[in-house]
Amino acid sequence: MIQLRNISHQFTIGKKGSERVIPVLHNIDLHVKQGEIVAIVGRSGSGKSTLLNLMSGYIKPTSGQLQIVNQDVTQLSEGDWANFRLSHLGFMFQSFQLIPSMTAYENAELPLVLKGVPPAQRKKQVMQMLDSVGIAEYAGHYPGELSGGQQQRVSVARALMLNPPIVLADEPTGSLDSENEAQLLTMIKQLNQEQGITFVLITHDEQVAAIAHRTLSLKDGHLVQPVRSGGYAYEVQ
Repeated sequence: MIQLRNISHQFTIGKKGSERVIPVLHNIDLHVKQGEIVAIVGRSGSGKSTLLNLMSGYIKPTSGQLQIVNQDVTQLSEGDWANFRLSHLGFMFQSFQLIPSMTAYENAELPLVLKGVPPAQRKKQVMQMLDSVGIAEYAGHYPGELSGGQQQRVSVARALMLNPPIVLADEPTGSLDSENEAQLLTMIKQLNQEQGITFVLITHDEQVAAIAHRTLSLKDGHLVQPVRSGGYAYEVQ
């Protein structure tokens, strides 16, 4: 599902003539199979978020090749990446990234709007998805009127709205208490087992990493694999 081959990345900072190059990732090789849950752990500054941004297409690697669902996406244009994300990727974030001025319904609906799905079809699909994550009764509420756990459920609904085969999650439980964290992790495992969704989880939380089939570590921009490897909840292809 996801293949990184010899991926390296560096940032250049400073004014022209006095630039300084900051290496972040070094020769990353990673293969995530269909139906896997892969956790990537590491200290702050190890390159975890950069790696996720590369997989998301928000930044391009300095060198190397990235393939997702058998397509070379390394040099896609910004517009082509946007279309590719809509069709293949869902996202979950620590800060939820809900739009404050939009209701739970409108936040969850957004991918369908961007995809150009007709309004009547959107309504049915959004309510079904909000119901499936246990948040339908709060469809008309704004993010500021919802608890952290409820906001994360809206975020999950939005991530899954277009039935993506892959979900990329950046510290998805970082803003949750222990009860809501447990509920979200149960939801991720069920989605993996029942729908075969592939998950890549960036985390520092041992409880999150514990649900993964493999746990990899980033240290100073180098990938160490595996830290832990276990049985698969879903039949990996």
